[in-house]
Amino acid sequence: MTARPGAAAPPRHLPHPRRRTPVKITSVTTYLVPPRWLFCKIETDTGVTGWGEPVLEGRAASVAAVVDELADYLVGRDPRRIEDLWTVMYRGGFYRGGGLLMSAIAGIDQALWDIKGKALGVPVHEMLGGRLRDRINVYSWIGGDRPAETAADARRAADRGFTAVKMNGPAELQYIDSRDKVELVVANVQAVREAVGPDVGIAVDFHGRVHRPMAKVLIAALEPYHLMFIEEPVLTEHVDGVADVLRGSGTPIALGERLYSRWDFKHVITSGVVDVIQPDLSHAGGITEVRKIAAMAEAYDIALAPHCPLGPIALAACLQVDAVSYNAVIQEQSLGIHYNTSNDLLDYLVDPTVFDYHDGAVEIPSGPGLGIEVNEDYVLERAAESHRWRNPVWRHADGSVAEW
Repeated sequence: MTARPGAAAPPRHLPHPRRRTPVKITSVTTYLVPPRWLFCKIETDTGVTGWGEPVLEGRAASVAAVVDELADYLVGRDPRRIEDLWTVMYRGGFYRGGGLLMSAIAGIDQALWDIKGKALGVPVHEMLGGRLRDRINVYSWIGGDRPAETAADARRAADRGFTAVKMNGPAELQYIDSRDKVELVVANVQAVREAVGPDVGIAVDFHGRVHRPMAKVLIAALEPYHLMFIEEPVLTEHVDGVADVLRGSGTPIALGERLYSRWDFKHVITSGVVDVIQPDLSHAGGITEVRKIAAMAEAYDIALAPHCPLGPIALAACLQVDAVSYNAVIQEQSLGIHYNTSNDLLDYLVDPTVFDYHDGAVEIPSGPGLGIEVNEDYVLERAAESHRWRNPVWRHADGSVAEW
């Protein structure tokens, strides 16, 4: 090759690329900790460790067993090859998808990203292209499983600076139920709206408790209260049956906490009935998968509001995805949620101020990895107690099982 006049001659030989120092995963350990969580620690031969939260509420021990099985694919492998390891865990077992497998993969994935960020000295969002927001709004849960004292709880949340709250709508509800149950839901929502005024967002979670006939009634009845969104108006498998009602609703429709992969989300995203998707970073394959789900939703102009009534590691992972997702609008968090009896969100952190809320928002963590430091001594102490949290089993007045 001839150099242009005045240009330096090209080198005769390209320099050899710098070889990366081999890194290997040495162990994968899980910890069942109160109130209902499962943590996962991955250690490497360099001394860098990562933390994840691979939990399916009510089935934490089952997920721990899956994590233990997946460890056979991980120990001895390079933790930096996250995409390859994710693919092996998902595709390598022939059977794929579902809550147990995807929750196990999710927590492992979080821990792998935590390791990589710590090794490089950068937060996860820096490796995903850099954050496009500095903070994100959060909402506070009010009222418990069977909504009660919702107005007072909402007022206290607003006084603490929250600009949005979420409450369960009905308790048990039959396929066709009485008008008084509908009126109770409406009265609760009306009381919350009157307590917080017009500018605080209110989300009402039907929790998959409502069947198609009553979903139509409730969605119409709540229209005057200008809700932020209605969550899980019916179970996802029944969305097609009320598609016209959902498309015609003046209230945004949110769902997705019981979907586990981009393939699960594909239909609801393309259906035109959903306005807000709610993948859970501890159920839907972790950071690697939810990043892809969020991008797919953005292509359809659908908002992202990750589901997270869980622990601090799950929340930290959510915030890393929120940081790089243009369509992220609000983040669920569990501080003070009714499930957190023996322990709460901040208990397992060395520095709980990383999740300080100001003006209804939380800053995107800027520390390396997931941006939090887990208090390992306290994890070990609480894991000695462990837990056997189970979802409640509800029954209708006639003795038949009710959706919880």
